[in-house]
Amino acid sequence: MGISRDGSAHPWMDTRARIKFMARPRYRQIAEELLDQIKAGELQPGERLPSEHELSEHYQAGRNTIRRALRELSAEGYVESVQGVGTFVQESHTPKTTEVLYGFSQEMAQRGKEVTSRVLEARVINADPFLARRLNLQLGAEVVFLYRLRIMEDQPAAIERAYLPHACCPGVLEHDFSSASLYEILTEQYGMKPDHAEQEIGAELATEQVARLLSLRQPAAVLVIRRETRTADGSVIEYVESEFRADRFRFYTNLKASASSPVKVFQRFPIQIGNE
Repeated sequence: MGISRDGSAHPWMDTRARIKFMARPRYRQIAEELLDQIKAGELQPGERLPSEHELSEHYQAGRNTIRRALRELSAEGYVESVQGVGTFVQESHTPKTTEVLYGFSQEMAQRGKEVTSRVLEARVINADPFLARRLNLQLGAEVVFLYRLRIMEDQPAAIERAYLPHACCPGVLEHDFSSASLYEILTEQYGMKPDHAEQEIGAELATEQVARLLSLRQPAAVLVIRRETRTADGSVIEYVESEFRADRFRFYTNLKASASSPVKVFQRFPIQIGNE
């Protein structure tokens, strides 16, 4: 630990570092030691921190000082306090901007994240009125339905239900989508390159099924994305509904005060906790 129970600087610090450390407010000293434990893995994501009373005794500091230290860590995204339950270490977040259109696998791979999928369902269905409208198809036309649990670094991250006109990609379900990228296959084998998309993003409460698949404790919020993906000529090649774990993802965009700004689409950029 960087500081001992009595708040004195650790003996390995040189004189200059000790003076600099002790010059910090007490709440900041406590926040930094807890942060060191989080970064070192001594406090794991999802783990509950000791109570305010226990922290107060451990650091020999007042409760207001402890609360301020925890507020600092919460504001920086390292912990989350649940009223009446306790304070928990946050999962690292994967910020996403809305500027470039990628598939989930492509995007995460570019950022050094390992992504796999568990295919929950893959079959051809008939378009109901909703899908016929979304995909610009005749009622009853064949639609490819691909339902996957997306797993990032061995943890469930998102659920995706993709619908595609079967006439545009016959035989596409012969591929192994536990590892294959849908967008890469559409581009390379069917000449259907995703070019732009229209999407909406909102927060909703997870259903029991979604919470179970994403390993969430109820009640839990998820980020819901509904998107229509098109080729350069405007043809709809995909409608997708996704639920992302709200504790692992954030959305970012660059805004410009100009009517001539290009239409923004979709991209996710992972970062490591502590580098925000």
